[in-house]
Amino acid sequence: MKRSFAILLLLTGAAFAQSVAAPQFSAADIRPSPHSSIPAMKGPFFGDNRYEIRYATMVDLIHAAYGVDQERISGGPSWLEFDRFDVVAIAPNGSNAASRKLMLQSLLAERFGLTLHQDSKPMPAYRLIAGKNPKLQEASGSSASCDMKIENIGQPPPPSVPGEPRQPTQLPVIVFTCHGTTMASFAERLANAPTADQTFDRKPLVDQTGLEGAYDFTFRFTPQIPPGFPVTGESMPLLEALDKQLGLKAELGTAPMPVISVDRANEKPTENSPDAAKSFPPTPTEFDVAEIKPSQPGARAGQPEIKNGRVIVQGITLQNMIWLAWDKTPDDEIVGAPKWLNSDRFDLIAKAPEGVALGDLMAVNNIRRGFSINVDALRPMIRNLLVERFKMQVHTEDRPTPTWVLTAVKPKLQPADPKGRTKWTEGPAADGKDPRKSNPVLGRLVTCHNMSMAQFAALLSDIAPGYVRTGVIDATGLEGNWDFTFNFSGAGQLQKGGGRLEGDGPPGGPGGVDVASDPSGGLSLSDALAKQLGLKLETQKRPKPVLVIDHIEPKPTDN
Repeated sequence: MKRSFAILLLLTGAAFAQSVAAPQFSAADIRPSPHSSIPAMKGPFFGDNRYEIRYATMVDLIHAAYGVDQERISGGPSWLEFDRFDVVAIAPNGSNAASRKLMLQSLLAERFGLTLHQDSKPMPAYRLIAGKNPKLQEASGSSASCDMKIENIGQPPPPSVPGEPRQPTQLPVIVFTCHGTTMASFAERLANAPTADQTFDRKPLVDQTGLEGAYDFTFRFTPQIPPGFPVTGESMPLLEALDKQLGLKAELGTAPMPVISVDRANEKPTENSPDAAKSFPPTPTEFDVAEIKPSQPGARAGQPEIKNGRVIVQGITLQNMIWLAWDKTPDDEIVGAPKWLNSDRFDLIAKAPEGVALGDLMAVNNIRRGFSINVDALRPMIRNLLVERFKMQVHTEDRPTPTWVLTAVKPKLQPADPKGRTKWTEGPAADGKDPRKSNPVLGRLVTCHNMSMAQFAALLSDIAPGYVRTGVIDATGLEGNWDFTFNFSGAGQLQKGGGRLEGDGPPGGPGGVDVASDPSGGLSLSDALAKQLGLKLETQKRPKPVLVIDHIEPKPTDN
């Protein structure tokens, strides 16, 4: 997430101490989120006065209510970044995005007893410091600008063919042309640059150069590329470019940052009002109007979109539609699926009933672009559409299925401070050690805080989706919560035979891939867990609910 060092300037004392005049939702329903194959916040969605947020942690909800980055939310109980909630509310007529934020603030204070205050605390940050000989030219004029452009954006190389060398990649070049720019302004701009998160691990970059005044300069760098990936053209990683071109360095440390501190929050919200429940009509399970038809020959899948209140999905296979409708992942087994299920493509255009919050524009770096679609509201409608139009008959049953299981061999874990937040972060632990600097092929560095093994197993598909895309069963037998850090290579960084990924799990194992470690110094997820944490990740056959297709027609009935 991109940062602004002025984020808290927009927050006034009234935002933390709600007044009697603060706007309120007309009705609200809050409850723990159900299981999801993708447990990440979705929303806010808004339509016809219906406001929805799904799968949100309290940190997510504070971010939505106050507009402050999650990294700047400090303190609070351990569950603040782990427990997830669904919020559905009715906003009064005439509400807007700003007033709905105030309504959410009021709701969190009322139902969770949430209290906050503004503060400043040392936070993990990269420090921009001056080397022995800074290479900066004092500004020649009074105007100030720092423009960024990207050069050499070409077509990606063709996919690798097993047994053949990789085709080289043309690296794009990010170029800053700055006039009359201070180091503080440059640090903020650079932290928000494309691919900069590769270097700064989503942490802010703070000016501590001690250089006063403004400067004219040009600065250019290229994204980091894992070892073994051939490239053409200029190659200048960000840290190396800073040193060689500007005589500056960026080092990991801490810096005082404005934060929101959580004083109090109740893990269980107050009960939903029986009267409020009457304000929510039954969730629609069918589209008002829906058209589904075979795609044109050679059609490819397009991005789902919302236009004029209609959901449009083009070039989608029926298998993908079933995964979507039944909240499955590509690795969940579907029994009885005919071969054409993953080859024939269809176009869907549908209109949901009034009162369904289909989606909302996403704000990306303060730029409103694209729709975030309320998939959960659409699932029952898509299920019923497929059953009706393709004459589907399905049921669910438990079958022995290869499942990832986490066990303990010789655990190497540090007992956690029970007051700390339960979470995982990308980057070093408090000691600041970063093995990626000496061995870049170990591109992933994960630190877990105050985490039980059951929680760690549940989060592994989020932490390493290239390896594990389904739930993991905790069979470690380890009680309590732990702090630990482990370092491994991304699945795409470990290759055999010119780009083909090699799995070390049993044939027919669950989703994801675990590639064997290689002589280049790379380390697979399972090897890293075994060597660094004394844990073993393997597959075992366990009973698991699977979707069984009893009957399905290859063509839909007429629209």
